Amino acid sequence: MLLFDSHCHIDDPGFASDMDAVFERARNAGVRAMAIAGVDTNTARKAVKIAAGRDNVITAVGIHPHDAVHCTQKNLAELAGLAEKNGCVKAWGEIGLDFNRMFSPQKDQEACFTAQLAMAGELDLPLIFHERDSNGRFYDIVKSEGPDSRKGVVHCFSGTRTELFQYLDLGYYIGITGILTIQQRGKLLRELAPLIPKDKILIETDAPYLTPAPQKNKCRRNEPAFVRSVLEKLAQVRYEDAEELAGTIFTNTNRFFNTSFA
Repeated sequence: MLLFDSHCHIDDPGFASDMDAVFERARNAGVRAMAIAGVDTNTARKAVKIAAGRDNVITAVGIHPHDAVHCTQKNLAELAGLAEKNGCVKAWGEIGLDFNRMFSPQKDQEACFTAQLAMAGELDLPLIFHERDSNGRFYDIVKSEGPDSRKGVVHCFSGTRTELFQYLDLGYYIGITGILTIQQRGKLLRELAPLIPKDKILIETDAPYLTPAPQKNKCRRNEPAFVRSVLEKLAQVRYEDAEELAGTIFTNTNRFFNTSFA
């Protein structure tokens, strides 16, 4: 089975003590490649360092909406420099809006978001989007800011049917996490997952967060190997062959990141 974890945070300190074992378990589960999503300059630097020693790891750089209050031209310039100098940087993100916890004020989130949309456009990088409880503001911004040809993925999609089709109409990919496997929290997502065109699906762990079932009953920390559980549940709710669906999603992910993993 060909698997590509399109969004993880293995730069997290929780992986420092057993990273080699994490990669070994991922390989044994069929994970051929993984992408580390950045959330600030520190994590971006660390992700690039990890990817430099692995031939199956790519990275994205960006400033998460939680950290938007710290978004400066200096930080953005550093991220752009990392993207320009390191071939492992294949996307910009994760960026977007999060009005749930409001770790950064709305005005700072929106300013940081629009600045990064422009920067990613200049570098011709696909975008990894984070959206939570923005009440349509995220959609308004991505619809009005930038070209129709922009390539993006809505990471950890957990929105409504209306939002799903809005994003698909913009040509975006939909990132599916372990939420799909959770009995109550994943109910709506399991209803919507069969509606996503097969060529617009990516799968992800968001490790170390969002551990899927059945692993969540034994492990608090998520890791790339567990993306297999996401794929298997997705195939189940879509009534599709798991091997075939995995191959299609692997191709989708290579297309999104402009990579050629096999």
